[in-house]
Amino acid sequence: MPNSMSVRRLRPAALLTTAAVVAVAAAGCGSTGEGTTATPTVTSATSASPAAGVLGVRDPWVKAADKGMTAAFGTLVNDGDADVTITAASTEVSPMELHEMTMKDGKMVMQPKQGGIVVKAHSRATLEPGGDHLMLMNLAKPVKAGDELSVTLTFADGRTQTFTAVAKPFTGAEESYAPGHGDSPMPEMSMSPAS
Repeated sequence: MPNSMSVRRLRPAALLTTAAVVAVAAAGCGSTGEGTTATPTVTSATSASPAAGVLGVRDPWVKAADKGMTAAFGTLVNDGDADVTITAASTEVSPMELHEMTMKDGKMVMQPKQGGIVVKAHSRATLEPGGDHLMLMNLAKPVKAGDELSVTLTFADGRTQTFTAVAKPFTGAEESYAPGHGDSPMPEMSMSPAS
């Protein structure tokens, strides 16, 4: 369902409320039918307006996994006038890294995303299998289909935003890590959607 809402110049408190409503409404319009929700919470470590750079998070989800690694996906929407750079992500079930897919020696591999994930002003960035994504490393406990994980994004200016992503089962293509990444060899990981 297309989002026809637009954000006009509003006071910071009204803009934050509008952004949260848009993000929650958009998350329920996905094709997953799973009823995902995104409830952004923003904190500011600087004197900037708390609503500046707020991202909408549409259709957030995590690939279900029993152990090892998995990843979080969704669409990040920047309705603001300035680019926003995500420099880190965290969740209670594992350490996280920002990752990208790239070709190495004729093979698609995952590696850390240098410089963070940039969401340009008045645009969106898609986190998806085979592209940029938020990697959950060394799961402390299984992430089962239907589980809801709280994910916190940290931005280059020190602000943070938290959203909730639902876990879904996925299988598919085998993607592997670039050699030398991390403290130990990284196993291959299925990241493509099941039909």
